[in-house]
Amino acid sequence: MCLYEGNIGKTYKIIDINIDHKLKRRLEVMGLTNNTQIEILNKNLNGSLILKVRGTRFAISKKIAKEIEVTNE
Repeated sequence: MCLYEGNIGKTYKIIDINIDHKLKRRLEVMGLTNNTQIEILNKNLNGSLILKVRGTRFAISKKIAKEIEVTNE
C-alpha cells in the first residue's frame, strides 16, 4: 500500500520509493530509505503528511506520499 493510505498513529516500514532519482536521493539523505520505520503523526487538510522518521519530524506532500510503498510493521 502507499504511505498516503496509512492511518495516523500507526507505524509502517518503507518497501520502495517510486519517484524520480533526484527526489529519491534527497529523501534518502533525510533518512527515508528502504526498511526504515516511519510513523504517521498527522494528515493535513491539503493532503500533506507529517511523519516521524528516526526521531525527526518531516512533512511531505500528498504526491510524494503516494509514491512511497509501505507495509504494516
